[in-house]
Amino acid sequence: MTMFSNYQDVVTIAELAKMLKVGRNTAYELIRCSAIRSVKVGRQIRIPKQAVVEYIAGTDKGKDV
Repeated sequence: MTMFSNYQDVVTIAELAKMLKVGRNTAYELIRCSAIRSVKVGRQIRIPKQAVVEYIAGTDKGKDV
């Protein structure tokens, strides 16, 4: 998706919040409730950019918030 072409294939919570124009707490909540897929690497959370695109398109495999 071209609207996120400035981002890497895997993004951080801060980048997710910026992509969705939401606060950091909301970004964490979207991850916590599995609305957006993520991977924990050590203590850090990483989100595939494709998972964000799927969430926006409504085709995600997670739960609704």
